[in-house]
Amino acid sequence: MTRAVLCGALLAAAPTLFAQDPGRALGGLLRGLGGNLQIGNLAPAGNQGAQPTDLLKMLSESMESIDEPKEIEIGRQLAAVLLGSKPLSRDMALQRYVNQLGRWISLQSSRPHLPWTFGVINDPGFNAFAAPGGYVFVTKGLIDRVDESELAGILAHEITHVEAKHHLKALRSKARAGLFAALVGSQVRGSAAAQAISAQMLALGKDLYGSGLDQADEFESDRQGVALAARAGFDPYGLPAVLQQLRTATPENPLFSLTLSTHPPAQQRLDQLEQAMGQRLDSLAGKPVVRIADRLR
Repeated sequence: MTRAVLCGALLAAAPTLFAQDPGRALGGLLRGLGGNLQIGNLAPAGNQGAQPTDLLKMLSESMESIDEPKEIEIGRQLAAVLLGSKPLSRDMALQRYVNQLGRWISLQSSRPHLPWTFGVINDPGFNAFAAPGGYVFVTKGLIDRVDESELAGILAHEITHVEAKHHLKALRSKARAGLFAALVGSQVRGSAAAQAISAQMLALGKDLYGSGLDQADEFESDRQGVALAARAGFDPYGLPAVLQQLRTATPENPLFSLTLSTHPPAQQRLDQLEQAMGQRLDSLAGKPVVRIADRLR
């Protein structure tokens, strides 16, 4: 089956991505990290999710003690922080397309069983984000500037972050470094304590997504992402093409400033990829360019 036929079949069989209006499904989650997140296969209701205080305890534990259900719950809560006040795009055809494309690529990963969830944020910036447990989001501004193989490379990069638990390790490191240590042994109790812990969980997430991951993690996800995209049937040079685009962007451009500030320099990433790839994937390159708009017709 060709890639075009496969993608068409996936979209035709796609289930409804959101259980409610996409503009409201994640709206207002920053008002309470235990909010009602309804995406993909995860639709906890009421107070079924872990509370922020439980998540902070999880993050203070050893990596071995954070099992997969805990990882998914941490990611569910961090997705709320990551999205902030930005709503999801109301373009349901686009949401289904990105969700199915991402899920297809994730099936080729080492963790295909995670409840992978993909979505498009209604934001003009050029960004992509991931959270533990299989949450991956891209901005509408990014979608508007890439073709399908480039988007596949970006999604594969974010999927490999989740595979390697890069965000989970970074969160745990920041938590153990004392970002919320001020409450340990505090006499604050009741609702005031809950509000303080929620605020610190929010600060923990914002700190992570505002500062980015270690450069070594980004380089690893570039290398592994290229290979993952190729295994999924896409041109392995999709991600390098995106990096070429970032190489010409300036930090003063508000559409690119966050991506540029939270990742290694694009030229450095290209150099690392060229060294890692060599000519080994050249036989898989040169596939016809597919415009995302053509997939949505």
